[in-house]
Amino acid sequence: MKYAISFTIFCLCTSFALKSFADECPSNWKTLHPEWIWCDDFETDKTTSYFERTGPFNRTAGVGLNNSFGMQSTFTTGLLDGGSLKLAFGLTPPGSGFTPPTGVDTSTKFREVYYRLYIKIQPGWTNPNSKLTRATVVTSNDWSQAMISHLWSDSSHNNVLMSDPVSCVSGSTVQCIGYNDFAHFNWLGASVGTTAFFSPPILGTWKCIEHHVKLNDAGQSNGISEFWIDDRLEAGRSNLNFVGSYSAFGINAIFFENYINSGSPQAQSRYWDNIVVSTQRIGCNPSANALPAPANLRVL
Repeated sequence: MKYAISFTIFCLCTSFALKSFADECPSNWKTLHPEWIWCDDFETDKTTSYFERTGPFNRTAGVGLNNSFGMQSTFTTGLLDGGSLKLAFGLTPPGSGFTPPTGVDTSTKFREVYYRLYIKIQPGWTNPNSKLTRATVVTSNDWSQAMISHLWSDSSHNNVLMSDPVSCVSGSTVQCIGYNDFAHFNWLGASVGTTAFFSPPILGTWKCIEHHVKLNDAGQSNGISEFWIDDRLEAGRSNLNFVGSYSAFGINAIFFENYINSGSPQAQSRYWDNIVVSTQRIGCNPSANALPAPANLRVL
């Protein structure tokens, strides 16, 4: 009997921990975590706080951690854009439309950020080449960019995630004109992860991803782009020259994306929860993948 009681208490504590974690962003999250720039657990609807939301990417009850609210991206066969949330913070160019959420810092030139998210990909997912996130420095009202640090997969590495950094600066001058100006991208070299992220047994489970991006000091190659899965360092580089000596703006936007370059080969979904952006490491909650207490457990 004592073992049954102990197991019951353990399961209840696990369930409470999961519920508490699902509600990671209470109204006073900035007081609790002064280093955090943004927090969204989707328990309250903040989708209008993002300066842009695209596609079938919707806040949905029961799809998040511990059956909480989360974001569901729903692809139909052939669909390219499964939806995105685009977040602005810090100093942004006037007239760009990159408007930070109410109460979020609007003046800092962030040189270093960490951001963490939870994602679950449905069993049976087929992944030919998909985008996940990107951190960027937007420099003008036409969305010109000084750098981008992508976290995604590509056709050569479609079963893993990789960090794929880009510079758009020569000396102190931004070369890119407008958004995603591939003609002026200077690809700095990808760092490829080792976890088979888009295969069983990971499919159908919540995974914690954290990405760290740091701009280089002026004239040096000491920028960083690295990422963790479930607090395990996957891949990264620390010798990047992202922005030369450019300094007018810092990292001021992160895009959370669901996009398949060639279109989704089938109807499929993936789910997001608990997004945090910070100036320091955030880390994962060890109870996020714990099993909830069985509904029919009885003490004998």
